[in-house]
Amino acid sequence: MAITTSLHHSRLLILPPPPASPTAVSLRLRPCAAALPSSSRRRSLRLTARAAPPGGAVAPASSSAPAEEKEGEKGGGGGLPAAEAERLCEFLRADLPHLFDDVGIDRSAYDDRVRFRDPITRHDTIDGYLFNIRLLKLLFRPDFYLHAVKQTGPYELTTRWTMVMKFMLLPWKPELIFTGLSIMGVNPQNLKFNSHVDIWDSIQNNEYFSFEGLLDVFKQLRIYKTPDIETPNYLILKRTAHYEVRSYAPFLIVEAKGDKLTGSSGFNNVTGYIFGKNASSEKIPMTTPVFTQASDDTLSDVSIQIVLPMNKDLNSLPAPNSDAVTLQKAEGGIAAVKKFSGRPKEEIVLQKEKDLRSQLLKDGLKPQQGCLLARYNDPRTKSFLMRNEVLIRLNDFTLEL
Repeated sequence: MAITTSLHHSRLLILPPPPASPTAVSLRLRPCAAALPSSSRRRSLRLTARAAPPGGAVAPASSSAPAEEKEGEKGGGGGLPAAEAERLCEFLRADLPHLFDDVGIDRSAYDDRVRFRDPITRHDTIDGYLFNIRLLKLLFRPDFYLHAVKQTGPYELTTRWTMVMKFMLLPWKPELIFTGLSIMGVNPQNLKFNSHVDIWDSIQNNEYFSFEGLLDVFKQLRIYKTPDIETPNYLILKRTAHYEVRSYAPFLIVEAKGDKLTGSSGFNNVTGYIFGKNASSEKIPMTTPVFTQASDDTLSDVSIQIVLPMNKDLNSLPAPNSDAVTLQKAEGGIAAVKKFSGRPKEEIVLQKEKDLRSQLLKDGLKPQQGCLLARYNDPRTKSFLMRNEVLIRLNDFTLEL
């Protein structure tokens, strides 16, 4: 019984999404307003990100907007020529991946009076904009992954991205994960970027200053204890207030029949295999987490799984000594994940699965039957430090822009 959901780790290693498959993510390029939380907020945020008149000030959100802009919004004249819009899109695709590395972004592509806003930060000059980037590099060591770029207004481009940061000032170095949109305004006078407004997927109020945004940061500072050993790799495509959507790379598992999601039946079989009960008596390094998978809608058909090291392949692994143990390849794919701490008792896990599935359906996503429980800690770990996750695979997930 091979699974097609790949599952990942606390030390998030950002990888390119796996090759296209029936469960692979698609990217729907829509005007950025479609991704924002309310019609009034969408209008306000889009207008603040639009191109500025001469002098760099952002055009106000009012009915007195230039006629050519209104005409451009309706698909008529005005706005960036198609070739120029594509040139700027290609520039961002090449430049933004260097946002936090030693190369850095190209300063010459931005106005001196570039206006930056996210829910908790704002700057109004290129020097402030670059200072913000340097500060993030110093405190958080960010990893940035750019998913897509598209023109979404006459003088406006929108990007979709994932950013993962470690807060280096705290001893446990918690991960802060943000996904969302950046609405980039273009100055029609010089075709340089003169505004940058960030929209986070995890909050509703994206205006500056957002206490909801600040709370979202503080919630991610909590302590989870995750063993410093190998785990599957994934890329977070979207993080909402309720769950993450992850794209998993393929990995191998050793699997045995289980009894219930939080049970230990079959655990000795799979650990016995990696501890040397195999055809060549080879001891295989331990990984994290331990998975239990329920493959049906009643969550009763359960197997227990341990992930095998990434440098292994099915041909090089020794055969199991027991018929109760099988080796499988998880092909990778898209899963929604709900993270929680505490002891993963059966009733708690079932409730987490119910809550996650309900939220996915509410959000218009297509969850598959069954789920997986990921347990990262041994039973001796203090309950408030435990890291657990419920995962549900998704069909036809679309990452909208």
